[in-house]
Amino acid sequence: MRQLFGASGANLDPEQLSRLSGLPIDPAMMSTVMQHLQSAFANAGDGGISWDVAQRQALHIANQSSLGVTDGQRSDLGQAFQLASLWVSEATAISELSEPPRAMTRGQWVEATLPVWQELAEPVATSIADALTRTLSEQAPEELQGVVAGAGRLMRGIGGTLFATQLGHVVGRLSTEVVSGGEVGIPVMPAGAAAILPQNFADFATGLEVEQDQLALYLAARELAHARLFRHAKWLRLHVISQVTDFARGIDVDTEALEELASRFDPNEPEELRAALESGALLPTRTDAQNAALARLENLLATIEGWVDVVTADATGRLPHADRIAEAARRRRAVGGPAEQALGSLVGLELRPRRLREAAAMWRAVTDAVGVDARDALWDYPDFMPSSEDIDDPAALIARLEARARGEEPARDAFDDALEALLSGEAGGAEDGDSPSEDPRPV
Repeated sequence: MRQLFGASGANLDPEQLSRLSGLPIDPAMMSTVMQHLQSAFANAGDGGISWDVAQRQALHIANQSSLGVTDGQRSDLGQAFQLASLWVSEATAISELSEPPRAMTRGQWVEATLPVWQELAEPVATSIADALTRTLSEQAPEELQGVVAGAGRLMRGIGGTLFATQLGHVVGRLSTEVVSGGEVGIPVMPAGAAAILPQNFADFATGLEVEQDQLALYLAARELAHARLFRHAKWLRLHVISQVTDFARGIDVDTEALEELASRFDPNEPEELRAALESGALLPTRTDAQNAALARLENLLATIEGWVDVVTADATGRLPHADRIAEAARRRRAVGGPAEQALGSLVGLELRPRRLREAAAMWRAVTDAVGVDARDALWDYPDFMPSSEDIDDPAALIARLEARARGEEPARDAFDDALEALLSGEAGGAEDGDSPSEDPRPV
């Protein structure tokens, strides 16, 4: 206790502490609690969230079973990336990456991607920290409100540290599953970076009955297509992350569930608290606004993944078992691993494109109709990107692209009519405000 409170703990009464002697305290658990509390106290001054805790926890899990990258693995993957880059260049008009792809360890993947996970999770972490402070204030008796007000920042620090610890746990587990940088579907890697994790690649190859060199070429092509897209469409990265964080900001914490958990919490069973965070039990049912935001995000992710699927299929058509590998990759994305499901519960969002097959069919139809250059030009600006209606029926999109290729004026739609009405209304208002009989020149 003196170690925890520092100089302010010098006057602690040992007689009072002796009353705790009847409690069964595990020394290892007490050491962990002490570390977390010290971190929380360190951040309590500004009410911030200790993301260093998340990084330490994630790296601890990632490095427990992590293997280094051998020279042979680095050489084999380097050759796979070189050949895959040539194939991808034939399948898309988007240019090559400016930096070479990498073979990463699990720990390196954590360090490279954790800033994005932090950005995605911060709204939920803030919500949990605020809920702890609010619940404490509501439950405390009147005579303790002054003390509670002073402890608000401390409780925010503790709540944020608790969430950061769990986020680190989930990201660390995720590092043991992902095969490549873009596999999760969102741009967690730095812009223009491509990577494969050799250790997880070897685990994925087990049981597929496919030669590893073919699998490496397929995954390298897919990773390059994903990285090239986000490097080319620089607006896309911010667009995806903004949609995720906008969804997360609408999340609130179920205070009734939090109070019930606190009432029966047993220090000897800390797993219950961890399971509650990981299962999403503290997150209430989604609102209608969140469901609408989720639908928009799923359409966006499906549009991205569908394009990547089509480019990868065209690039790897030379591989004898490309179809088998593609189907295995689709099943893997559709199911998701335990760590990815836990991450979805933690931030209230499963990052799975549910309309992937429909989006891929749209991109295939567009490619067959207007070619690669016109298809890839749709990523030049956000206004060009296909909508959810285009995924349902790409005929109108194809008609617009074909008309543009012929130099024709595209067919008017509801947006054009509304814009014309708005502009004509403004022009009419300006004309009405002028009096034709008055000389506008000063006297």
